[in-house]
Amino acid sequence: MDGTRHTSIQYEKELQEVKESLLYMGALTEKAIDRGIRALTERDTVLAQQVMGEDDQIDKLDVEIEEKCIRLLALRQPAARDLRFITTAIKINGHLERIGDMAVNIAEKAIILNDEPQLKPYIDLPRMAEIARTMIRESLDALVSEDIALANKVRRDDEIIDDLNEQVFRELLTFMMEDHRNIHRAMIISQISKSLERISDHAKGIADMVIYMVTGRSVRHESPSDEDTQ
Repeated sequence: MDGTRHTSIQYEKELQEVKESLLYMGALTEKAIDRGIRALTERDTVLAQQVMGEDDQIDKLDVEIEEKCIRLLALRQPAARDLRFITTAIKINGHLERIGDMAVNIAEKAIILNDEPQLKPYIDLPRMAEIARTMIRESLDALVSEDIALANKVRRDDEIIDDLNEQVFRELLTFMMEDHRNIHRAMIISQISKSLERISDHAKGIADMVIYMVTGRSVRHESPSDEDTQ
């Protein structure tokens, strides 16, 4: 009996470690996005280079979390609910790793733009970054607390980012039409906006997986609804 109890405690500890690792990885991606955008708005190329250099930490965590999950699947033979959590964690891990890649893309584009005269004030991009960072944090909070309402909020917030991305593109199109010399810088800014839009898509993907984990229902191909699904 004692051996069984010890095994159960160890199993719960390993599940908790996966949750904590995902939260830590989420915090690292939030930091990378924040610093990538600050590297742009403050024209700080050194900061952008730091974002690129620290991506290895996110990649390392990606491998560690995946290995933990595979080990749990192989050795613990989890029951249905835990099985859903572990398979969900693997997919969320992949979303976070790709968010890290998007933050690196932003930093790379910031370095290019910092070498040229600024085309326009950066207003919408920091706003998009803040919303995207909040989406990451809230999607992972929803995971830990199994909060369907919060997961649905994240899914709805993705639409705000989509609208802002379109708004940025329309504004940049005006700059490109006014003067062909603006095209290169406008395209780079548009790519940053697109990276933020893709980050929000990944955060929405995490929220989708949380809803699946809690309810067993896939909502990936459904539009966000104001009605919380139980």
